[in-house]
Amino acid sequence: MSGCVFCGIVAGEVPAFTVTDEPDGVAFLDTRPVFKGHVLVVPRTHLVALTDLPADALPGYFRLVQRITAAVETGLGSGGTFVAMNNKVSQSVPHLHTHVVPRTKGDGLRGFFWPRTRYADDAEAAGFAERISAALA
Repeated sequence: MSGCVFCGIVAGEVPAFTVTDEPDGVAFLDTRPVFKGHVLVVPRTHLVALTDLPADALPGYFRLVQRITAAVETGLGSGGTFVAMNNKVSQSVPHLHTHVVPRTKGDGLRGFFWPRTRYADDAEAAGFAERISAALA
């Protein structure tokens, strides 16, 4: 869809720190991560909400989310993850996307007040993307 930044990333027209690009979706680092290694998983097709995802696409998409979740934990050595999705309300980009956020005990994340951080530079962001990508099963 014209003007959608996530569609631009899927098409390779907008730069991103891509973790994986597969038929079921694309996973890349959030540019404003809650914690470093925060990944967004999007379907290749422009859809706004989970209810727009065709039933036959659910298994592949959520298997990708599941694999990214495992890769974030393994690749970053995090104690777990927070996996979340907004539908329409609070979507900063109106394209279906699932957040996979690395968690560690005592990291300070409370409820839905998401503090944001930044990568020191592109090299640091690329390093996080590579570590997660390398851990994909």
